[in-house]
Amino acid sequence: MENVIITNEKKLNETINKMIKDGNDRLYIVSDFDKTLTNAFVIGQKAHTMIAQLREGKFLSPDYPKKAFALFDIYHPIELDNKISIKEKNEKMHEWWKKHFDLIIESGMNKKVIDEVVKKMKMHFRDGAFELLDFLNKNNIPLIIMSAAPGDLIEEYLRYEKKLLSNIHIIANMFIWDKNGKAVGVKEPIIHSMNKHETEIKSLLIYKELLKRKNVILLGDNLEDLDMIKGFPYNNLIKIGFLNENVSENLEEFKKNYDVIILNDSDMDYVNEILKNIVNKHSA
Repeated sequence: MENVIITNEKKLNETINKMIKDGNDRLYIVSDFDKTLTNAFVIGQKAHTMIAQLREGKFLSPDYPKKAFALFDIYHPIELDNKISIKEKNEKMHEWWKKHFDLIIESGMNKKVIDEVVKKMKMHFRDGAFELLDFLNKNNIPLIIMSAAPGDLIEEYLRYEKKLLSNIHIIANMFIWDKNGKAVGVKEPIIHSMNKHETEIKSLLIYKELLKRKNVILLGDNLEDLDMIKGFPYNNLIKIGFLNENVSENLEEFKKNYDVIILNDSDMDYVNEILKNIVNKHSA
């Protein structure tokens, strides 16, 4: 528990007790992927996001990294600038993501690249993440993964680890493939760092099932991930944030917005503990 901060223990216990009463039939999970289900650091170094793996692994054309960094230099300062309005920032982030995905496609993205990335670039899932996935699957609890990353890569990493389970539903940026397995576009709407709250979830096959489930545990690693819950139906919500770095600068904002904060790129043990508590105590 040394890496776990609970912002309001009484409120959290009240919410957990409501979820215990309802059981796993009324529960689902909404989670980010990069730096949430996966580690933010590996052996003291920042872990590569999936986009960084494409860049660093030299899977695309030789000029892709330079062009990708050029886009980063233009748009990342906008992403960080709090003086820019949310509306303008949202527009610029969509512009960035669209240009970047167009660049990925122009640089030779195909299904073989997806296979090569997964086989050559290890994805470091957070300790306890596979236990989480197995427990959710065993107890028929839906897991909605929402990410601005390429969804085809998320699917393939989970498939590689034999964890692309039937209860997992992925909302991410999916490529459009031609008959030869070459990427020719990206499905709209493009998901980026600022618009998870706008993502259309009613088209999900699981959506009608979620209407019956009004208890949610949200997992994220930044404040923008809190927007994932917008559009989802719920009565009771537990927000768990992984504060992986820059703790002193971000802790107070995390305390204001998350019910539980997990520090220092720690494991999934506390998340698993809450889930087992809800399911096992309901069954008892």
